[in-house]
Amino acid sequence: MAPESFTPTEFKHFDLTALPNSARYKLLTATVVPRPIAWVCTLAADGTPNLAPYSFFGLMGSDPPIVAFAPGNRADGTPKDTALNIPSGGEFSVNLVSAGLAQVMSDSATDFPHGVAETTKLEIQMEPGVKIAVPRVQASPVTLECLEVQTVQIGNTRIVLGRVIGLSLRADAVLDEAQQYVDTAALDLIGRMGGRGGYAHTRDGFEIGRMTYAQWQEREGVED
Repeated sequence: MAPESFTPTEFKHFDLTALPNSARYKLLTATVVPRPIAWVCTLAADGTPNLAPYSFFGLMGSDPPIVAFAPGNRADGTPKDTALNIPSGGEFSVNLVSAGLAQVMSDSATDFPHGVAETTKLEIQMEPGVKIAVPRVQASPVTLECLEVQTVQIGNTRIVLGRVIGLSLRADAVLDEAQQYVDTAALDLIGRMGGRGGYAHTRDGFEIGRMTYAQWQEREGVED
């Protein structure tokens, strides 16, 4: 069963090696969508919490479970607090964002001065971590507790790789703890789209079952 064909009249090709960063950012964030949002909490050396959202984020594997996100720099070129607060082997929590948390998550992206706790300014309730000293967002339906394993610097792109050692899920979304069945729709997570304020819901998903090679042969009526 061949996929439906679509032949546009033309394509527009962009040479990303010749464009400034602002143009690359606009093009890529408008097309690589939706992107999950990592609401990352870290602790400064004096114990002050920092909470900031990042949509350059993803799950990279499960054995061991690894997440990656890219905390950038401030306008003056200095690292943002998130990057400063994660030393080699450092702890951080990744709090996923439900629709009900969208506005306060966006507010936490405000360029607060260095050392100012977003959690205090925005009255975001936190609770202690389970396996790490870094707290989690109390209202977040999912929190990943992480340990930094490597930070990669490629030009001005900084990528933090973290091993996930703990996962906290809102109890009503766990359908079967023994079988690890989760009601993903109940988490009501959001993703980042293009533009300065574009987001997407995740409740309108659909399913496509995978098949074995033998099942594909049977469906298509072909043999080896």
